[in-house]
Amino acid sequence: MSISPDELSLWGHFDELRSRLLKSFIAVVIAACFFYPYVDRFLAFLIKPVGKVIFISPADAFVVRLMLLICAGVVLALPVIIYQLWQFAAAGLKENERKYIRFFAPASLILFVAGCVFGYWVIIPVGMKFLLSFSTESIIPMITLPNYISFIVTLVLAFGLCFQLPLVLMFLAKIGIVTPAFLVQKRKHAIVLILIASAILTPSPDAISQMLMAGPLLVLYELGVVASKFMKSHGLKPVVPGGPDS
Repeated sequence: MSISPDELSLWGHFDELRSRLLKSFIAVVIAACFFYPYVDRFLAFLIKPVGKVIFISPADAFVVRLMLLICAGVVLALPVIIYQLWQFAAAGLKENERKYIRFFAPASLILFVAGCVFGYWVIIPVGMKFLLSFSTESIIPMITLPNYISFIVTLVLAFGLCFQLPLVLMFLAKIGIVTPAFLVQKRKHAIVLILIASAILTPSPDAISQMLMAGPLLVLYELGVVASKFMKSHGLKPVVPGGPDS
Protein backbone atom coordinates (compact mmCIF):
# COMPACT_ATOMS: atom_id res chain seq x y z
CA MET A 1 0.00 0.00 0.00
CA SER A 2 1.55 3.31 -1.10
CA ILE A 3 1.71 6.38 1.12
CA SER A 4 0.30 9.61 -0.25
CA PRO A 5 2.42 12.81 -0.38
CA ASP A 6 0.11 14.39 2.23
CA GLU A 7 0.77 11.52 4.64
CA LEU A 8 4.51 11.84 4.03
CA SER A 9 4.26 15.56 4.74
CA LEU A 10 2.27 14.88 7.93
CA TRP A 11 4.85 12.38 9.20
CA GLY A 12 7.57 14.86 8.32
CA HIS A 13 5.89 17.46 10.55
CA PHE A 14 5.64 14.90 13.36
CA ASP A 15 9.33 14.08 13.03
CA GLU A 16 10.25 17.76 13.11
CA LEU A 17 8.01 18.36 16.14
CA ARG A 18 9.60 15.41 17.94
CA SER A 19 13.05 16.78 17.15
CA ARG A 20 12.12 20.25 18.43
CA LEU A 21 10.60 18.83 21.63
CA LEU A 22 13.67 16.65 22.21
CA LYS A 23 15.98 19.67 21.85
CA SER A 24 13.77 21.63 24.26
CA PHE A 25 13.85 18.76 26.78
CA ILE A 26 17.64 18.55 26.57
CA ALA A 27 17.83 22.32 27.13
CA VAL A 28 15.64 21.98 30.25
CA VAL A 29 17.85 19.19 31.63
CA ILE A 30 21.05 21.18 31.01
CA ALA A 31 19.52 24.32 32.59
CA ALA A 32 18.36 22.30 35.63
CA CYS A 33 21.86 20.84 36.06
CA PHE A 34 23.32 24.34 35.82
CA PHE A 35 20.88 25.58 38.48
CA TYR A 36 21.53 22.67 40.88
CA PRO A 37 24.34 24.38 42.88
CA TYR A 38 22.03 27.34 43.54
CA VAL A 39 18.84 25.46 44.51
CA ASP A 40 19.40 25.77 48.29
CA ARG A 41 20.12 29.48 47.98
CA PHE A 42 16.98 29.94 45.89
CA LEU A 43 14.92 27.92 48.37
CA ALA A 44 16.14 30.15 51.20
CA PHE A 45 15.15 33.18 49.11
CA LEU A 46 11.61 31.82 48.70
CA ILE A 47 11.28 31.03 52.41
CA LYS A 48 12.49 34.50 53.43
CA PRO A 49 8.96 36.05 53.78
CA VAL A 50 8.07 33.57 56.58
CA GLY A 51 11.50 32.97 58.10
CA LYS A 52 11.35 29.21 58.73
CA VAL A 53 9.28 26.24 57.57
CA ILE A 54 9.16 22.59 58.58
CA PHE A 55 8.74 19.30 56.75
CA ILE A 56 6.99 16.28 58.24
CA SER A 57 7.67 13.64 55.59
CA PRO A 58 11.22 12.33 54.98
CA ALA A 59 10.91 12.94 51.23
CA ASP A 60 9.47 16.47 51.44
CA ALA A 61 12.76 18.37 51.24
CA PHE A 62 13.97 16.23 48.32
CA VAL A 63 10.69 16.51 46.38
CA VAL A 64 10.58 20.29 46.82
CA ARG A 65 14.15 20.68 45.60
CA LEU A 66 13.37 18.46 42.60
CA MET A 67 10.29 20.53 41.80
CA LEU A 68 12.32 23.75 41.99
CA LEU A 69 14.98 22.27 39.70
CA ILE A 70 12.35 21.37 37.10
CA CYS A 71 10.70 24.80 37.30
CA ALA A 72 14.06 26.58 37.11
CA GLY A 73 15.11 24.39 34.18
CA VAL A 74 11.97 25.30 32.25
CA VAL A 75 12.33 29.02 33.01
CA LEU A 76 16.04 29.17 32.14
CA ALA A 77 15.50 27.14 28.97
CA LEU A 78 12.51 29.25 27.93
CA PRO A 79 14.42 31.15 25.19
CA VAL A 80 15.44 27.81 23.63
CA ILE A 81 11.89 26.43 23.95
CA ILE A 82 10.36 29.54 22.37
CA TYR A 83 12.95 29.45 19.57
CA GLN A 84 12.23 25.77 18.82
CA LEU A 85 8.47 26.37 18.78
CA TRP A 86 8.97 29.43 16.57
CA GLN A 87 11.10 27.46 14.10
CA PHE A 88 8.42 24.78 13.93
CA ALA A 89 5.50 27.17 13.45
CA ALA A 90 7.12 29.90 11.34
CA ALA A 91 7.11 27.85 8.14
CA GLY A 92 3.31 27.73 8.12
CA LEU A 93 2.77 31.42 8.88
CA LYS A 94 2.36 34.35 6.55
CA GLU A 95 4.57 37.41 6.87
CA ASN A 96 1.91 39.56 8.58
CA GLU A 97 1.19 36.74 11.04
CA ARG A 98 4.90 36.48 11.84
CA LYS A 99 4.95 40.23 12.45
CA TYR A 100 2.25 39.99 15.11
CA ILE A 101 3.94 37.02 16.80
CA ARG A 102 7.22 38.97 16.90
CA PHE A 103 5.33 41.62 18.89
CA PHE A 104 3.09 39.45 21.09
CA ALA A 105 5.71 36.83 22.08
CA PRO A 106 8.27 39.24 23.65
CA ALA A 107 5.49 41.38 25.15
CA SER A 108 3.89 38.28 26.66
CA LEU A 109 7.21 37.18 28.18
CA ILE A 110 7.86 40.64 29.64
CA LEU A 111 4.37 40.84 31.15
CA PHE A 112 4.69 37.31 32.56
CA VAL A 113 7.98 38.14 34.29
CA ALA A 114 6.52 41.44 35.54
CA GLY A 115 3.52 39.58 36.97
CA CYS A 116 5.73 37.02 38.73
CA VAL A 117 7.94 39.76 40.20
CA PHE A 118 4.89 41.74 41.33
CA GLY A 119 3.36 38.64 42.90
CA TYR A 120 6.48 37.76 44.88
CA TRP A 121 7.73 41.20 45.92
CA VAL A 122 4.39 42.94 46.53
CA ILE A 123 1.57 40.47 47.06
CA ILE A 124 3.24 37.66 49.00
CA PRO A 125 4.74 39.83 51.80
CA VAL A 126 1.42 41.61 52.34
CA GLY A 127 -0.62 38.40 52.10
CA MET A 128 1.66 36.41 54.43
CA LYS A 129 1.75 39.23 56.98
CA PHE A 130 -2.05 39.36 56.99
CA LEU A 131 -2.53 35.59 57.22
CA LEU A 132 0.07 35.10 59.95
CA SER A 133 -1.42 37.98 61.98
CA PHE A 134 -4.16 35.58 63.12
CA SER A 135 -1.66 33.55 65.16
CA THR A 136 -1.81 33.82 68.94
CA GLU A 137 0.09 32.40 71.91
CA SER A 138 -2.06 29.28 71.69
CA ILE A 139 -2.27 29.22 67.88
CA ILE A 140 1.27 28.87 66.55
CA PRO A 141 1.85 28.76 62.77
CA MET A 142 3.79 25.68 61.66
CA ILE A 143 4.12 26.05 57.90
CA THR A 144 5.17 22.92 56.06
CA LEU A 145 7.69 23.20 53.24
CA PRO A 146 5.61 21.54 50.45
CA ASN A 147 2.48 23.55 51.25
CA TYR A 148 4.38 26.83 51.42
CA ILE A 149 6.29 26.30 48.16
CA SER A 150 3.07 25.18 46.44
CA PHE A 151 1.35 28.34 47.73
CA ILE A 152 4.18 30.59 46.53
CA VAL A 153 4.56 28.97 43.09
CA THR A 154 0.79 28.92 42.46
CA LEU A 155 0.38 32.58 43.45
CA VAL A 156 3.40 33.79 41.46
CA LEU A 157 2.42 31.87 38.32
CA ALA A 158 -1.18 33.07 38.68
CA PHE A 159 0.00 36.69 38.63
CA GLY A 160 2.27 35.95 35.67
CA LEU A 161 -0.72 34.62 33.72
CA CYS A 162 -3.07 37.39 34.85
CA PHE A 163 -0.65 40.02 33.55
CA GLN A 164 -1.38 38.68 30.05
CA LEU A 165 -4.82 40.34 30.18
CA PRO A 166 -3.89 43.49 28.15
CA LEU A 167 -2.43 41.32 25.38
CA VAL A 168 -5.52 39.10 25.38
CA LEU A 169 -7.77 42.15 24.98
CA MET A 170 -5.50 43.54 22.24
CA PHE A 171 -5.63 40.22 20.39
CA LEU A 172 -9.43 40.01 20.67
CA ALA A 173 -9.68 43.58 19.38
CA LYS A 174 -7.30 42.78 16.55
CA ILE A 175 -9.36 39.85 15.27
CA GLY A 176 -12.58 41.84 15.61
CA ILE A 177 -14.23 39.97 18.49
CA VAL A 178 -14.36 43.01 20.78
CA THR A 179 -14.15 46.78 20.36
CA PRO A 180 -13.06 49.52 22.78
CA ALA A 181 -16.68 50.65 23.10
CA PHE A 182 -17.74 47.09 23.95
CA LEU A 183 -15.03 46.79 26.62
CA VAL A 184 -16.11 50.08 28.21
CA GLN A 185 -19.80 49.13 28.04
CA LYS A 186 -19.18 45.73 29.68
CA ARG A 187 -16.86 47.05 32.40
CA LYS A 188 -19.27 46.08 35.21
CA HIS A 189 -19.49 42.53 33.88
CA ALA A 190 -15.70 42.44 33.61
CA ILE A 191 -15.36 43.46 37.27
CA VAL A 192 -17.60 40.57 38.34
CA LEU A 193 -15.62 38.11 36.19
CA ILE A 194 -12.33 39.44 37.60
CA LEU A 195 -13.56 38.91 41.17
CA ILE A 196 -14.62 35.35 40.31
CA ALA A 197 -11.27 34.66 38.60
CA SER A 198 -9.40 36.04 41.61
CA ALA A 199 -11.33 33.74 43.93
CA ILE A 200 -10.43 30.74 41.74
CA LEU A 201 -6.78 31.58 41.05
CA THR A 202 -5.65 32.56 44.54
CA PRO A 203 -4.45 29.51 46.54
CA SER A 204 -5.77 31.02 49.77
CA PRO A 205 -9.52 31.50 50.40
CA ASP A 206 -9.11 34.74 52.36
CA ALA A 207 -10.63 37.92 50.94
CA ILE A 208 -7.41 39.93 51.26
CA SER A 209 -5.46 37.70 48.83
CA GLN A 210 -8.37 37.79 46.39
CA MET A 211 -8.55 41.59 46.55
CA LEU A 212 -4.78 41.85 46.08
CA MET A 213 -5.17 39.92 42.83
CA ALA A 214 -8.39 41.62 41.72
CA GLY A 215 -6.89 45.12 42.06
CA PRO A 216 -4.06 44.62 39.55
CA LEU A 217 -6.43 42.76 37.21
CA LEU A 218 -8.76 45.76 37.13
CA VAL A 219 -5.80 48.01 36.27
CA LEU A 220 -4.68 45.57 33.57
CA TYR A 221 -8.22 45.52 32.14
CA GLU A 222 -8.16 49.30 31.84
CA LEU A 223 -4.73 49.09 30.18
CA GLY A 224 -6.21 46.61 27.72
CA VAL A 225 -9.02 49.06 26.93
CA VAL A 226 -6.45 51.82 26.33
CA ALA A 227 -4.37 49.49 24.11
CA SER A 228 -7.40 48.53 22.02
CA LYS A 229 -8.27 52.23 21.60
CA PHE A 230 -4.68 52.85 20.50
CA MET A 231 -4.96 50.13 17.86
CA LYS A 232 -8.20 51.61 16.55
CA SER A 233 -6.93 55.20 16.51
CA HIS A 234 -3.85 54.17 14.51
CA GLY A 235 -5.90 52.50 11.84
CA LEU A 236 -5.07 48.88 12.74
CA LYS A 237 -8.04 47.12 11.21
CA PRO A 238 -9.38 43.86 12.60
CA VAL A 239 -8.15 40.68 10.99
CA VAL A 240 -11.05 38.60 9.69
CA PRO A 241 -10.29 34.85 9.78
CA GLY A 242 -10.12 33.55 6.24
CA GLY A 243 -9.75 37.08 4.87
CA PRO A 244 -6.80 38.57 3.02
CA ASP A 245 -5.03 39.59 6.26
CA SER A 246 -5.41 36.25 8.02
